[in-house]
Amino acid sequence: QVQLVESGGGLVQAGGSLRLSCTASGIRFSITAMAWYRQAPEKQRELVAAISSGDSTNYLDSVKGRFTISRDNAKNTVYLQMNSLKPEDTAVYYCNFEVYRAYSASKYDYWGQGTQVTVSS
Repeated sequence: QVQLVESGGGLVQAGGSLRLSCTASGIRFSITAMAWYRQAPEKQRELVAAISSGDSTNYLDSVKGRFTISRDNAKNTVYLQMNSLKPEDTAVYYCNFEVYRAYSASKYDYWGQGTQVTVSS
């Protein structure tokens, strides 16, 4: 059974930092990409940052220069270092692992349970 376990969320003052972690277990397929999404109340889920198997990254414009995504393939873990946090960063953050299933030549997404990040002004 596949599990993605997130940690590192919490309450922080504006300007502070948090580091999110997400570790996957039970994945049998090749992981092609890892990402972090977030969803604020009454808003759609949005992609915050993603990192490919080749370590190329892309970021939501509003977090560029403040957030850094990284991965540890040996540990099946993805991180999100969040600095200079703003109240508008408040949301539930979800990790996402995209895998490639060779037997069906298809991709599939696994999701974490979500971790709350609250930034006070």
